[in-house]
Amino acid sequence: MSSAGSRLKPLAAELLVEQGRDLYLAENGFTVDEYDQPRTQASVFGLRFSVPNTPKHRWAIMLHDLHHVATGYGTDLVGEGEISAWELRGGLGSLGLYVGSIVLGGALFGFLFAPRRVLRAFRSGGKGRTLFDRPDLSYDALMEMSVAQLRAELAIPGDGLNVIARELHSHAPARSEVL
Repeated sequence: MSSAGSRLKPLAAELLVEQGRDLYLAENGFTVDEYDQPRTQASVFGLRFSVPNTPKHRWAIMLHDLHHVATGYGTDLVGEGEISAWELRGGLGSLGLYVGSIVLGGALFGFLFAPRRVLRAFRSGGKGRTLFDRPDLSYDALMEMSVAQLRAELAIPGDGLNVIARELHSHAPARSEVL
């Protein structure tokens, strides 16, 4: 994997968001096609299960993945806690009850295992800017931005928020790679 996609640091700012998304999906064993499936896979403590992929969930997971690209947070339990806490700072109003409860649950789980990291992520939410509340930015327009531009839109520092290597969920194919 190139340095642009190394888990040792956030994704390179010069990448297009589409490239960053594709690197993120590949290292986690996800695909773009999964966005359109009736159910999506989730895992907690290594146990896999599927959840309904409602239209609101589909919309939110596509943007959630771009939040991972922008922030650099991982997909292990603590990383999902960090990204959920960061998203929580932006508010849950636009997410609805089902998706909002997933975000809140992720933040709470992460807080149980790494309270300092999750609190740091919540605080780094700053002005509470997430893509969930940016209907002015179409998904296609987001794909054409650079990661640097996406970070600027979200008031994230140019090198992302995560200060450690991205840890991956237990079923991620890139988890065993030495990066």
